[in-house]
Amino acid sequence: MKILVTGGGGFVGQAIIRRLLARGDSVRSFGRSPQPELTASGVDVVCGDLADAAVVRGAAQGVDAVFHVAAKAGVWGSWESYHRPNVIGTRNVLAACHAEGVKRLVHTSTPSVVFNRKPIQGGGPGMPYGRNWLCHYAHTKAIAEKEALAANSETLRVVALRPHLVFGPGDPHLLPRVLQSIQVGRLKIVGDGRNRVDVSYIEDVAAAHVSALEALVSDTCAGKAYFVSQGEPVQLWPWLNQILEGLGKPALTKRIPLPLAYVAGGVAEGIWKLTGKAGEPPITRFVAVELAKDHYFDIEPTYRDIGYRPEWTTDFALKATIEDLRIKGF
Repeated sequence: MKILVTGGGGFVGQAIIRRLLARGDSVRSFGRSPQPELTASGVDVVCGDLADAAVVRGAAQGVDAVFHVAAKAGVWGSWESYHRPNVIGTRNVLAACHAEGVKRLVHTSTPSVVFNRKPIQGGGPGMPYGRNWLCHYAHTKAIAEKEALAANSETLRVVALRPHLVFGPGDPHLLPRVLQSIQVGRLKIVGDGRNRVDVSYIEDVAAAHVSALEALVSDTCAGKAYFVSQGEPVQLWPWLNQILEGLGKPALTKRIPLPLAYVAGGVAEGIWKLTGKAGEPPITRFVAVELAKDHYFDIEPTYRDIGYRPEWTTDFALKATIEDLRIKGF
């Protein structure tokens, strides 16, 4: 099978490509910059902008299926900086699939599409999309997911996956950024420190994507969205402190109440907007809520319809991650 992976040079994209190559698929990767390591592995690398419809269509020529992984993530930036890649880019991928006769599309989404400022405890795929968005990432990803699922048809089967807090060896984003915030004294325990969250090991996230592609042969999962995780929520702050302990660093102990963190986030956002300061604010309202409240989901439908079950235990995944962080000098 010939498969296109948008965002193939990213953390999740690379993991999917490794799995596809291992099973003998022919892979093309689409991204903004050359990927020498992928090229050396036999991947056909196409460079371009997701917002360029012609280039995206060219990348989709001759492929049987697409994993649309590419997106702009993060919690800060202009509406246009998120809308262009996440919404326009997804529309271009969908148009390319229709124009080139691609039959299957696995769309990488996020649980943030159901963000509602409230604790989520075992929420299922039927949860309504969020409202009153606190960050452009969540809002634009919700628009993109809705349009991707609406494109599901007899000729193009589409499924969306929502992995939560993806971590593991090679992670360039989540835990390295958390550790950097700790190093400069910016991170404190928000709330009572007992909130539980889902986490997703990178290799299991890749496995879920490939399983979803295979499940699209039938109509069982087509046109639907599914959460992906290890299936066993962790207490966020003890989990982070376990990582710090494994790295020989002091545990996080300082706390800040959620209402105070939320107000601080609003003030910081206002300052950054008024002054045009570079980089991200030290705290935002979205981050304050995410750090303080429960966010874990029901993945039983994912088991049932896609056949996904985590291959790795959370303990194994955490040990592998800590070792990788140690090697990188954290």
